[in-house]
Amino acid sequence: EVAGAVAHEVVRLEAVAESVAGRGVEPDGYADAFRAAALDAVRRPGVVGVKSVASYRTGFDLDPVRPSAAEVTRAARVWLARGGRLEDPVLVRELLWTAVDLGLPLQLHTGFGDNDIRLHRTDPALLTDWLHLTAGTIPVLLLHCWPYQRQAGYLAAVFEQVYLDVGLTLHHVGPVRARAVLAEAMEITPFRKLLYSSDAYGLSEFYGLGALAFRRGLGDLLQERVDADELGLPDALRLARWAGADNARRVYRLSDGH
Repeated sequence: EVAGAVAHEVVRLEAVAESVAGRGVEPDGYADAFRAAALDAVRRPGVVGVKSVASYRTGFDLDPVRPSAAEVTRAARVWLARGGRLEDPVLVRELLWTAVDLGLPLQLHTGFGDNDIRLHRTDPALLTDWLHLTAGTIPVLLLHCWPYQRQAGYLAAVFEQVYLDVGLTLHHVGPVRARAVLAEAMEITPFRKLLYSSDAYGLSEFYGLGALAFRRGLGDLLQERVDADELGLPDALRLARWAGADNARRVYRLSDGH
C-alpha cells in the first residue's frame, strides 16, 4: 500500500518440503506428496515464481541429473527419521527438478549470505551442467551473486534462461561501491537479463537504500556510455526501464500495470 504497487508471492520450496515432512508422510510417498504440495502452493492467487535456498543447504556442487525414485525414497527415509531442515543433496536435487516441472521462474540465492553457507559452494558457475540439462524449460534468476557477479553475468550471456540481480549486495557495499559491483555484473550480461532488486528485509529504510544504490550506480554507468558515444540517450533511458521494471514484467509474465 505504501509503495502503491501490487505485491506478488514467490514460494520457497524448502519451506514446502519441510511442511510436508512434518505431516508424517511415508518415505515412499514423500516425492508425490512434495510435488502435490508444491503444485497447490503455486496455484495460490498472486504467486509468480518459486525460490530455493539450495546454496545454504547443500551448495551447488550437486549431481545435476534428476534422482531416481529409489534414491529419493532412500534419502527421504533418513531425513524423515532425523527431522530438521532439508539438507540432503538428493532431496535438494529433487526439489530443483520439481521446480522445473512447476513451470514458473525459479529464483536461486547465490553468493553472499548468512554464516551457514560455504561461500565457495555458492558460485553459480557450479550450476552449469544443470543449466545445460534444463535448457528450454524455465527462467532461472540468480539472486545477489557477490562475489560471483561476473560468473553470473557469464551464465546470463551463454544460457537463454538465466537472469540475475545484485540486490542484497548493494545493501552492504552502499551507493558508492554499487557502481563497481554493477559494472562487473554488466560487463557481459545482456541488458534484457539484468533485474533490479532491493532484497529489502528488516528495516524499512533498506527499501530506499537498495533503490538509491541501484539507481545511482546504473545511472552513472549508462551516463558514462552516453558520454563515450557508445549509447544514445534514448537507448540509455530504454535500458534503464528494462532493468528497473520491464525485464521483471516479462520474466514473471506480469501486466504493464504490475
